Amino acid sequence: MTLLFRLLGKLPLSLNHRIGALLGWAGWMLSARHRRITRENLSRYATSTGAQNLDALTRAAIAAQGQGITELAIAWTAPLPRLQMLVVECKGWEHVEAALKGQRAIIFVSPHLGCYDLAGRYLSTRTPITAMYRPPKQAWLEPIMQAGRVRGAGSTVTADAAGVRGLLRTLKHGGSVMILPDQVPAPEQGGDGVWANFFGAPAFTMTLLPRLAKSANAAVLFCFAERLPAGAGYRVHIEPMTEPYSADRAVAARQTNAMVERLIGRAPAQYLWGYNRYKQPAGATPPPGPQETPS
Repeated sequence: MTLLFRLLGKLPLSLNHRIGALLGWAGWMLSARHRRITRENLSRYATSTGAQNLDALTRAAIAAQGQGITELAIAWTAPLPRLQMLVVECKGWEHVEAALKGQRAIIFVSPHLGCYDLAGRYLSTRTPITAMYRPPKQAWLEPIMQAGRVRGAGSTVTADAAGVRGLLRTLKHGGSVMILPDQVPAPEQGGDGVWANFFGAPAFTMTLLPRLAKSANAAVLFCFAERLPAGAGYRVHIEPMTEPYSADRAVAARQTNAMVERLIGRAPAQYLWGYNRYKQPAGATPPPGPQETPS
């Protein structure tokens, strides 16, 4: 499996993505659970945004989810010069420059959108970044993932209490960190969250991000690497928060979700719609009912 994964990383991006699209459709046909979650999530998106032609969006999302798997091989194993060449445009780098010029710590926030791992690798070639991660379910992938993520000026910490302390230290020293904002927190493992609307339905949302931002007066920059058609490369988007985080945890969580929604609107087919974003994790309170809609 390791050899096959590394082979995927050596393929031209267009061929890697064609294989990924086939993998996406194979996963769709083989897993009834995957089909159900993807359809439910896309239905919430369409209802909330008024999106048209849901069938076409679903087909594009199926292929994109497979591409998101195969392109990890490139993000983790391709030489850094190749990764830099694959990014044909970076929109919003001026926000990074402004934060660095003002000597502010930076929190890069990358949802499950486009090639989020490549976004991290690319940004870490331009400024040092410490990223929080959860080990993959396939143990053989972890050493490949770790080797791929600590290249250049990148480093990692695990998604636990020790990792949070590491992120805080980095921010307090004016450094930059990266986290995923739409991963469901696990209360039984110390993850803290609140229910906040995400495309019109309550989703258990992390409170760590606004806490980190306030702890170091950090600049919060949402980002992702948009996958361009026909293997043409990627366009990295960087957008600042539209307003400072609220002191109210529920309001702050909704602010996070609103920013994620904003980015998804730029490339809706490339979001990881097969992820069970609306689940109730063990140890969490039940989601609010219709009469208790969260912020």
